Amino acid sequence: QVQLVESGGGLAETGGSLRLSCAASERPSSAYVMGWFRQAPGKEREFIAAMRSDNRPYYGDSVKGRFAMSRDKAKITSILQMDSLKPEDTAVYYCAAAAYVILSQIRRPESYNFWGQGTQVTISS
Repeated sequence: QVQLVESGGGLAETGGSLRLSCAASERPSSAYVMGWFRQAPGKEREFIAAMRSDNRPYYGDSVKGRFAMSRDKAKITSILQMDSLKPEDTAVYYCAAAAYVILSQIRRPESYNFWGQGTQVTISS
């Protein structure tokens, strides 16, 4: 069972930056996929970013150009660098992982079977 632990959430001002980290206990496969999602109160879980085994990042439209995802060579630690933050970025952010996800499904939360506990990000206006 893969365990994911997020860290780095907190409070920032509009226009500021935060950096989230996700550490996985193991890699379930060589095609291991890691992703980031967020959920604000009363809203559905929203896709933020993901990387498959080729390490090419995919981003949600609401964060494109502001957020950047990376991960280490062992592919078990993921970083989400969040810049130019807005109040609408306020949410609980989740790290997710799966042994394999086909590209057309990479934005769906249902494609991931391992989840972290979430970390709160709050952006003040």
